[in-house]
Amino acid sequence: MSDVTPLGTPLGTPLARARSWVRAHPLASDGVLAAAVLTCMVLGSFAEPHTGPGGPTFGTRTPGALGVLLMVLAAAALAFRRRAPMPVLLCTGGLTLVDLFTGHPPVTVVFSAVIALYTVGAHTDRPTTWRVGLATMAVLTAAAMLLSPDPWYSQQNLSIFAWTGMASAAGDAVRSRRGFIDAIRERAERAERTREEEARRRVAEERLRIARDLHDVVAHHIALVNVQAGVASHVMDKRPDQAKEALAHVREASRSALNELRATVGLLRQSGDPTAPTEPAPGLSHIDGLLDTFRNAGLPVEFAVNGAGGSESRLPAAVDLAAYRIIQEALTNVRKHAGQSAKAEVSVVRVGATVEITVLDDGRGTGEPADGGGHGLIGMRERVSALGGTLRAGPRYGGGFRTQAILPVMNRTGESA
Repeated sequence: MSDVTPLGTPLGTPLARARSWVRAHPLASDGVLAAAVLTCMVLGSFAEPHTGPGGPTFGTRTPGALGVLLMVLAAAALAFRRRAPMPVLLCTGGLTLVDLFTGHPPVTVVFSAVIALYTVGAHTDRPTTWRVGLATMAVLTAAAMLLSPDPWYSQQNLSIFAWTGMASAAGDAVRSRRGFIDAIRERAERAERTREEEARRRVAEERLRIARDLHDVVAHHIALVNVQAGVASHVMDKRPDQAKEALAHVREASRSALNELRATVGLLRQSGDPTAPTEPAPGLSHIDGLLDTFRNAGLPVEFAVNGAGGSESRLPAAVDLAAYRIIQEALTNVRKHAGQSAKAEVSVVRVGATVEITVLDDGRGTGEPADGGGHGLIGMRERVSALGGTLRAGPRYGGGFRTQAILPVMNRTGESA
């Protein structure tokens, strides 16, 4: 919540409380203003307009009954000035003309017309303000010059011209300032909504990224553990040495799974937590270890890389991680769904501003569970889409499955992604 009012006054000050009361009770506040204007008009009607050495004198003249009635009617009309600005101006202007036709200087009812003209300027648009203001100023000034017993250039006649002009200008200035403050408040509220939406979007993207990483880690290592545990159970009695080797692979896969899970979940820690992980994210530099886990699980894998493995052509961190995860998930699907005798081929090729990751197998499966319950391909597509790349995955002609991802290495400005 803001600590200032729309007009810039700090909350809690007497002026701010007064403005809040005025906005909450418009009719009552206008009634108070009408009473104050009536008091000023009555006092002004007792003043002698011709000043002497000591200034204006009081008590030498008294208003007539018609003048008092005109002042009361004009003040009563001001009580509704914000509800009906134009009718109130027409009413007070008409009463002023009647006062000019029938009264004697000083003409005090014009004060109510000045207040009404200011209200029109503060609550309408600029063209209306200037059209109405010029018309009111011209009519009242011309009537005063024609009907006044004093010369047309007398101070009283010119004062009507000045007060009506200033009322229009002041009303227009207040309306412009109010509109400017409203525009600033609207932009601030819109910026606040935009920040909140951006924060929610980033949280959702981070949750999705962590979910993908957890899926890739768990699916890969649990699949290897399952395979090796099955091998150990099968050869436990006849070939205990091979069973021990399979169990060693199980232990190694579970240790790797724990390490990667610790690194992934550690991202959720507070930034100042000293126990937050500092290990680099996996990438193509760790690809040999990844491929060895599959080979130890009984999946022959051939690997070829061209233009994306050297330090001089190192991929951006996001692309490097995505390439690693895509290969990991694709080989996990091969191991789970392609059959026991399947073989896999992995290639990473740098082509201009893109890198192509291809995983092939010659198995009999489809690469994903038949019931569509897996999230591997979904996660890969999300990774690739987040980087602006493309992913194609489907059965190969003649048998097997192909997964191919094309990731941009450069963004639209030509800089590394």
